[in-house]
Amino acid sequence: MKAYVYGASGPEITDVAKPAPKGTQVLVKVHACGLNRADLGMTKGHVHGSAGGAGTVLGMEWAGEVAELGPDAKGVKVGDRIMGSGAAAFAEYTLADHGRLFRAPSNMNFDEAATLPVALATMHNAVVTNGALQPGESVLIQGASSGVGLMAMQIAKLKGARLVVGSSTDATRRGRLKEFGADLAIDSSDPAWVDQVLKATGGQGVDLIVDQVSGKVANQNLAATRVKGRIVNVGRLGGTHADFNFDLHAARRIHYIGVTFRTRTIEEIREIFDEVRKDIWPAVEARKLQLPIDKVYKFADIGAAFAHMEANKHLGKIVVTL
Repeated sequence: MKAYVYGASGPEITDVAKPAPKGTQVLVKVHACGLNRADLGMTKGHVHGSAGGAGTVLGMEWAGEVAELGPDAKGVKVGDRIMGSGAAAFAEYTLADHGRLFRAPSNMNFDEAATLPVALATMHNAVVTNGALQPGESVLIQGASSGVGLMAMQIAKLKGARLVVGSSTDATRRGRLKEFGADLAIDSSDPAWVDQVLKATGGQGVDLIVDQVSGKVANQNLAATRVKGRIVNVGRLGGTHADFNFDLHAARRIHYIGVTFRTRTIEEIREIFDEVRKDIWPAVEARKLQLPIDKVYKFADIGAAFAHMEANKHLGKIVVTL
């Protein structure tokens, strides 16, 4: 089968063996894939969790049909339309654990379905499970113009947030954040953004920050969070290391929570997917939670799709179809 593989000379489409499902695995005939920032790093040879390096079939998000079931797989049958996440997505066929997938709603095509699994699982876990957002609270999404950021704002609104603040350093994308739930859009590269957040919250700061940037905004986040507020760190777009004001952290008694899928067990991931199904799936089926598709590429043009992502001018998801 054809797959997009990182090799000695970089990523390229090549022939690999078609996988066979074992245990609780499901074999998926892939129709569409969503691109993610972690994929971009892996096209340069970076490791993401335990995956990456030479010989790796790239990709982590897809939509397609069940082609075959492992002996212990439950909950789906051959022919079902599904979407999910896992390694080796950029291929004609991929494997997924039966607990790491969703049924694709009948009112969604495969391109649309492929945009959702990573954003839904990541941001429901960050905003609701770890962020513990309550109706009437305020939330700031750092890096809000990314696909997962756009989803985070929508989930926050769905769960009854009183004030949703979104950040983007790009003026064009920042201007569109209100389409996806932002009441206030800020530029995190502007030193005045903390004052804007404090003004919007009566000087108190937000109840919750979901931070995809970290690094350079870490201390500003502390200043923009209310006493006994929460910060959930889901990314490091601003760098993996930076100065941190421990005194301000302690003085404001902020709960600082780190989350990632890279170190989670399959049992933990299954629980996250189950929580999405139980809590917000009706909103997904009603198209209240959805992501814009910036551009669709054919699988043969996947290199151009990654060049488009690296240019960093898109809003929403980049999709590749097979």
